Amino acid sequence: MKEKERILLKLRNMKKYVDFLKSQRKVNEEKLKKDYLLKSAIERNFHIALESVFDIGEMIISIKEFRKPEDYKEVIEILGEEGILPKEFAERFAPAAGFRNILVHRYAEVKLSQLYRHLQEDLEDFDFFAKCIAEFAKKLDNPYPLGCSFYKKL
Repeated sequence: MKEKERILLKLRNMKKYVDFLKSQRKVNEEKLKKDYLLKSAIERNFHIALESVFDIGEMIISIKEFRKPEDYKEVIEILGEEGILPKEFAERFAPAAGFRNILVHRYAEVKLSQLYRHLQEDLEDFDFFAKCIAEFAKKLDNPYPLGCSFYKKL
């Protein structure tokens, strides 16, 4: 599978997870507190959506031979530094790595209020990330990375 196809597959999968999360926005915090199964499903979909983000980021870093990240937060920061993501967005989105770490390593510490806030306020960040990555992916198969007009002059 080509690099572009792998990235786009990850993006499609991420969209499924985020679409599920969006479908749960109507749930109030009290229902979330009482419904263990729903809370677990929301946590899991956040987890795998974030894993998708970092997997995609690491793929791009490898493809472009950018510096190696020390942690997940740095994956997003590097994408911002290198212009794959707008720098301001990368700075705002990079702390999502901390939420991923809570979901994975400190799952007993997930605060209901934090989960609910992310559900209500942060899902559009995934959409913007996907838009930026799709733009990057379009360029991967371009045999003329400097533009057609440059090659016509040769």
